[in-house]
Parts: sequence; structure tokens; C-alpha cells
Amino acid sequence: MVDQSPRSSAKTNAKAPTGEDLKTAPLDEVEKTLNSSPKGLTQTEAKKRLDQYGPNEIAEKKTNPFIKFLSYFWGPIPWMIEAAVILSGVVGHWPDFFIILLLLVTNSVVGFWEEHSAGNAIAALKAKLATHCRVKRDEAWVTPPARELVPGDVIQLKLGDIVPADVRLLDGDPMSVDQSALTGESLPATRHPGDAIFSGSIVRRGQNSALVYATGADTYFGKTAKLVTEATNVSHFQKAVLKIGNYLIFLAVILVAVIIAVSIYRGDPLLTTLQFALVLTVAAIPVAMPTVLSVTMAVGARLLSKKKAIVSRLVAIEELAGVDVLCADKTGTLTQNQLTLGDPYCVGDLTADQVILDAALASRADNDDTIDLAVLSGIKDASLLKSYQVLHFTPFDPVNKRTQASVKDQDGKTFKVAKGAPQVILELSSNGDEMKSAVQKVVDDFASRGFRSLGVARADAEGPWQLVGVLPLFDPPRDDAKTTIATALAMGVKIKMVTGDALAIAKETAKKLDMGANILDTSHLDSDGQKNSGAEGDAIEHADGFAQVFPEHKFHIIDVLQQHGHIVGMTGDGVNDAPALKKSDCGIAVSSATDAARAAASIVLTTPGLSVIIDAIKESRRIFQRMNSYAIYRIAETLRVLLFMTLAILVFNFYPLTAVMIVMLALLNDGAILSIAYDNVQYKNQPESWDMRSVLGIATVLGVVGPIAAFGLFYLADRVFMFDRSHVQTLMYLMLSVAGHLTIFLSRTRGPFWSIRPAKVLLIAVFGTQIIATLIAVYGLLMAPLGWGWALFVWGYALVWFLVNDRIKLLAYRILDRNKSTAAPTARHTPGVKHPAEPKTDGNS
Repeated sequence: MVDQSPRSSAKTNAKAPTGEDLKTAPLDEVEKTLNSSPKGLTQTEAKKRLDQYGPNEIAEKKTNPFIKFLSYFWGPIPWMIEAAVILSGVVGHWPDFFIILLLLVTNSVVGFWEEHSAGNAIAALKAKLATHCRVKRDEAWVTPPARELVPGDVIQLKLGDIVPADVRLLDGDPMSVDQSALTGESLPATRHPGDAIFSGSIVRRGQNSALVYATGADTYFGKTAKLVTEATNVSHFQKAVLKIGNYLIFLAVILVAVIIAVSIYRGDPLLTTLQFALVLTVAAIPVAMPTVLSVTMAVGARLLSKKKAIVSRLVAIEELAGVDVLCADKTGTLTQNQLTLGDPYCVGDLTADQVILDAALASRADNDDTIDLAVLSGIKDASLLKSYQVLHFTPFDPVNKRTQASVKDQDGKTFKVAKGAPQVILELSSNGDEMKSAVQKVVDDFASRGFRSLGVARADAEGPWQLVGVLPLFDPPRDDAKTTIATALAMGVKIKMVTGDALAIAKETAKKLDMGANILDTSHLDSDGQKNSGAEGDAIEHADGFAQVFPEHKFHIIDVLQQHGHIVGMTGDGVNDAPALKKSDCGIAVSSATDAARAAASIVLTTPGLSVIIDAIKESRRIFQRMNSYAIYRIAETLRVLLFMTLAILVFNFYPLTAVMIVMLALLNDGAILSIAYDNVQYKNQPESWDMRSVLGIATVLGVVGPIAAFGLFYLADRVFMFDRSHVQTLMYLMLSVAGHLTIFLSRTRGPFWSIRPAKVLLIAVFGTQIIATLIAVYGLLMAPLGWGWALFVWGYALVWFLVNDRIKLLAYRILDRNKSTAAPTARHTPGVKHPAEPKTDGNS
């Protein structure tokens, strides 16, 4: 029984009419219940219902900001700091107690704010990807965001759309929908007028209008599926950095355990030793690592959005930096996607105008399809179309590969027209066999000149289909395509054309763009993956492009390239590109992409062309460089502090820093390093990948040389200048702070430290924190005052060692690169394994 209760009417605070009744009841009863019709709603009524039922979305579970802030005080690292606070109070070290407590709160505030800002940035970017839909309001089609849909709305569904709400199909042709995400069905299901289609389904075939009967949490998806927060996929780079974090924690625990054991053996006060050990552990653990990762990725995503590339999955930034093969669609990416109509081939005595008219009647301007628009633009007198009435129109779909229309002329006679792929139209036509050789010759001739061919057929009343002609369509290459392809090649990215066009067209386009002439057609591809021979894999790897390609071929191409060790980027726009976009390491939905393609992709472009993709690759490589610099710096600094402190305690039985000094050192380090997300870097002209050997090698060299310099100053202060122990501690605090921050300028370049100019924000952050550290040491805040003279001496000493370290770093890079080049000839690609690219050895990499 249809729910006729008062809640179905438009009353304030009414609930949306949902349930099995509206899914299965007769369509006219559903319209009556929803107080709607095929004419849709008015804007006024829609607004009223939006207030009534709420947005068409499943509300995300948001954490209370206060609870989120408190979470920064919960976990292994905060527990250690809190334990140090408690121990300071127990032993009566009240200055330590208050300063460590203050630094704990400050670190939590900074971490909370930065993560909150990063979250807001990502939310703003994702809002740009909000799905829109065609809705009939006030009897006119408009395209509001899908979240504004309400029960009773009439929407239009077409190929590639993700169904935005639970709907009932209105009068029209059956549609094929993919409901695998909801029901697990592997094959598309056919839905007839009156049938229900659930929110989240993908339209695979057909075009129709539909009546919305449930939105938001009241949909089938909303009621049957628990809210699943998007899983945060950890990229290869993040995994590597997290491994570094675990390594540093393990190292810190081992060395601190040694310190505790020796102190107990020597009879030092247990509580004081324990407090110091906890603080040293806190300083060694990369507390800021999650925040630096989040901020750097969020800043990178904002930079990419300015280049018209919106990141829907943050970890895609790292994948994009490593792409070495880009499979690019021809139409719209390499070409302008602005088709122009040439002189058609006409069968028999038919004129060009008649052939173009038949093709135009099988086209629709409101679909905004480039082929349809090109055909319609070929009509010399647009008013001629008004004398014909289109009774029924069947849109293009990947199965039939044609559009078709039933038409009535001004004399009342009915006929049918169709346009589509020439081979499809030949099979449809009764005169196809006799015209096959002639049409093939025409198609080959058009293709040799870079034209796509479009077959046109007509059938009078119930008579047989007759081929009437072939239309040539030309899609000129984009003005910047040739230069961009050359730029990509210089960057180590091989662009392979992927097109459904004929082999001759693909070769002609590739020739114009200097892409290479080795274009394979589908006869070389095994879409089922049964053969996958070595010869086929080599052919795919060395091909410059692929012609007459279907979606299953795209998937296979990507699979083979990945098995050969390549990191593959893939562009796509159609619903059938979705599997390949998901399969690729970095799926890129072009500006004209369907909802399904955008949902499957990691990056969505908002402007056409290949240049925006290359710009995005450049930016992602810069982001990668910043992360690489941070990793080297973080390891080197931890080694520097841990080794110096441990050796000083074990060898000299002296604590060179107090607990408060260590915590302040850690806080100033973490505060400044956040600015590395905005640093100036130069991308490498080759794909990026995580080279752990190089990172650990350079970081270890810098981390070991640092304690040597520190012990040199310790010897001078203790044995030459005869400082008392409290002033030695102040001197060492300033030395470790200044020298540690200068390490940032060593880790950020492979060449001399001056080879890439640092960003102003990095300079301000580093020297700003060091001015604070210097003032603390000079005037003795929570330590013995050092005075300006000795403070300047420390700065001079640190700068001298900074210059020495820079030379040592260059030598270390040369040794590592020499060893790597020696080992390179023996390296082989292993299927499924991503191999690091060889880094440049010049100073600007």
C-alpha cells in the first residue's frame, strides 16, 4: 500500500517519504504521494522541500573540535611528555615542570591547528568536485549540485552519470545500469520505465528522465550501508617515512636504555635519570612527522589546484611524481576536441546537404557532444531542421556505437536516421555488402589525412536501412601539444597515445606531434590477458601509441606496463575508462570526464589539454623533493642529538643539556620545519621514487659529523675556556640549536647549499627561531646566561662547521652516485616492483 500518511505532504519537519512502497508502487501513485509530475517541481517548492528533508547527502561523522584537541594529549608520545611533567613535579623541579607543560600544550595547539587547516584545504578542494545533475525546475532544465535534490524532483540520466538519489524511471527506453558497488552484481542490470534505480549506480547505456523518490540517508545506500569514512591510503613515500620514524624510535629507546643502565650503575638519582631519559626520548622521536606530512601534502594539493588539477586522493601526489609512462587519450588531450566537418562522401545521386541533414537529424544539441555539434554546424540553413519532428531519439552507447532517431517530416511521412562508426553502419545497412570496399577506401583516404569517419544511414518508414554517406571529421592537434610532449620526454615521461580511432588517423596525429610512428592496433593486444607473452609485453612497452582501442584494452595495456616495472598514469573521460583509471598508479580524469570517471580517478583536471598534466607532474615532483629534504633532516638531527648526548653521558659522565633545554630544542625544531612545505625546490628531469639508500647515507653522514663538531666545542669550553658546567650546558644548547637548524639548508640541496635559493618563509622560520634561541642563551632564561660575545662565537663556530659539512655532503653524494652507477648495469626490472630512478648529479636537482 502506498504511504498516504500526512508525513508525505509538504509540512515543516516532515520526514522524506521512503520505503519499499515508493520503490514498487505504480508510478502514478508515487507521483501523487510525492505531489509531483514529469514536469518536475518549482524552485520555490524545491527550496521548501530542501529545508524539510535536508541535503541529499549522508552526513559525515565529524569529531568535536574539543575532543580532537584533547586527542593530541593521548598516545605514546604525549604520554612520555606527560610522564616527564609528573616526574619533574615529584622531584620538585618546578621550572622544568612548568616549561615542559607549556611546551606540551603549545605543541598540541600547533599540531591541532595545522591539521585543522590541512583538513579545511582538502575539504575545499573536494567541494570543487561536487557532482551536479540536470534537474527540471519551473519546467526548465538546470544543473544544481546533486546535494540539492529533493523527493519529487525530475532529473535526467545519461551515459556515465552516477545516479545521485533513489529514482523511478519515467517513460522512455530501457537503461543499463551498473549496481556492482551496491549489490555486488558483476553485470549491468537492465531497468525499464517505472523501475527503481538506486543512488550510487552508474549508467552504462541509455538516456532517460527519472523521478526522485528518496534522498540522502533515506536512500537504499544510506539505509543499508554504514557510513564508511574514506580510507586513508598510505603511499609508498609515507610508508618509507613512517619506517624511518620507527627506526628512530627504536634507536632512541636503545640508547636511552643504555643511559639509564649506566646512570643506575653509577648511583645517579633514579627519578632525575628517568625524567631526563623520557625527555631525551621525546626529543629524538619525530613528533612533528604526521603534521609535516599533512601540511606538505595539503599545501601541494592547493598548488596543484591552482594549476587546474584537483587532487581527490592526497597520496596520488607521490604516485604522480613517479610516473614514467603516461597513457593519454587523443581526443581532447592531444587534440582540441573541436571537430570540424569536411566534404562528405555521398552514395549514388545524393547531395552533401542531404547526407549532412540526415546525420543532423540523428544528433542532439542539448547533449553537448562534440560530434553532434560538429554535424549540426554543417547545416547551412539551421531553420531547415524545424520542419522535422523527432519522434524518438536513441543516444550513443558503447555497445551499439551509433545514435538513432525516428523522424516525421512536414508531409507527415516517418523515417529513421542513424549515424555512427562506419563498420557499424555498414552492418546495419542492407546495401552494406556492396558498399563495403568503396566505404573502406573512403575511410582509409580520410584517415590518411587525419580525418575520423562517421557513417550515415536512412530507412524510410519500415523499409530497410540504406547507407547514404560518410562524413569526415577533423580534430586538429592542440597548439601546445607538440611542445608539451617534447617537454614530457625531457622529464623522463614517455607519452603513449591511446585512441579508439583508426590506425591511419592515430599515425597521422602522432606524426604531426612528433610522438613516433610505432602505433599498434588491437590485433597486437590480448585484452583477456591469456597470452601475455614476452613478445607482446615488449611490443606494448616500446609502442608509441595504440589505435582502435576499447576499454578492456586500456586495462590490459596498463597491466602489462606495470608488470614491466613502470609507474603508469592514465587519462580518461568515459564511464568505460573507470576500470583503467583505477588500475593505473595515477588515474587522471580530464575536464570533460563523466561522473564515473571522476570518481575512479585520483586527479581531476578542470581544463583541457596535456600541458596541465605536465604542470601537475612538475609540481608533484617539487612536493616530493620537499618530503625528501624533510626525511634527511629529521634523521640527521635525531642522530646528532642522540649520539652526542649518549656519548657525553657515557664517556664524560656529564649531562650536556638539561631536560628543559632538550624540550625547547625539540619545539623550536618542529616549529621551523613546518615551513619546508613552502620551500623553493627544483624538480628532477626524471621520475621520482624513494631512494632509501641515498637518504639514509646522507642523513647518517650529517648525523655523525654533527656530534664531532659538538664535542669540539665541548672540549674548548671545558678544557680551554674553563667554563663551569652550567655555562657549558648553555653553550652546547645554543650550538645544537643553531647547527641543527642550519642542517635544513644542507638537506634541501644535492649541490652546494646556495645552489637553490631558500623560500623567504623558510629563512624567516629558521632565523626567527634561532634569534629566540640566542636570546634565551644570552640572557639566561631557565639556564646560565652566556652573554653576546660567547653567543656570537657559537654562531661563528657553527657556520664554519656548516661550510665543512656542505663539502662533506657533496663528497658523500659523489661516492653514493659512483657506487650506484657501477651497480646500475646489473639492475633488472622485476614484475610488479617499482624501481627507483637514478638521481641527477648536478647541483640543481
